[in-house]
Formats: sequence, structure tokens, C-alpha cells
Amino acid sequence: MAHSLFHLAFPVGNIPDAKRFYAEGLGCQVGRENAASIILNLRGHQLVAHVTKEPLTPQQGIYPRHFGLIFTDEAEWRSLLEQAEQQQLCFHQSSKFRFLGTPLEHSTFFLEDPFFNLLEFKYYRHFEAIFGETALVQIGDAES
Repeated sequence: MAHSLFHLAFPVGNIPDAKRFYAEGLGCQVGRENAASIILNLRGHQLVAHVTKEPLTPQQGIYPRHFGLIFTDEAEWRSLLEQAEQQQLCFHQSSKFRFLGTPLEHSTFFLEDPFFNLLEFKYYRHFEAIFGETALVQIGDAES
């Protein structure tokens, strides 16, 4: 069976800062790069950072736009959290639990890259909550 990979293109202000955050900070492997773009391997998924001349401004909160990974192994999630802390990456929201004691319980944290892109990394206590538990309606933080 073929394996599909996720691809995301997003704006950055410059390649050196993008490379520092994503390659050195998060541990992404660097693929092709030039003065206007860089391809990054984020744990098997393709990120493509494109330099834009448009002004990059912060969002008011975590919604509506952010991207990231869902870990299926809690130790891997915790390892990335520790790496982000050691690399002194910018935390938009520190690690926390959502929906404690429910089938939707998960751990999450948000990083902000130098260009105001928000990245969320989470681990669900119950794997089936990733796409299932459709009888429940909670999604994200009501107050964010």
C-alpha cells in the first residue's frame, strides 16, 4: 500500500531564520533550498517555506490558522517539548492538558516561528479521539 505524505507551503520573511527555527530548533531535515524557498522534512512530511515581501503579522490567537503534528507516542511528544525548551524556541502557549478525564483528553503546546506562524504539537490519550468520538462536539479551546 502506498504511503501518502502531507505537504504544507507557508510564508516566511527570510530563509536563514526559517532554517534556524525549523532545522536547528525543531530538527527538520533540510532538502532543496534557494534564496526564495526551502523544503523541510518535518518527521516525514514536507514543509515548504516561501519568502514573501508581504508584511507578516501576528494573529490575535491560535485560531483560525495553525499547523503541526499529532504524536501517537507520548514519549515522542514529550521529547519534542523538551527539545523546544532546550532550543529556547518561542512558545505561544506552554504545554497543557485539554479535556481532562474525557475521551478527548490530550496534551498540547504551541510554538511561534520568527514569522508568526503558529505550530501545535499534541498527543491524544485515546487514539480514537483523533478522528472519532463524533458524538462529542468539543474542538480546541473555547476561549482562544
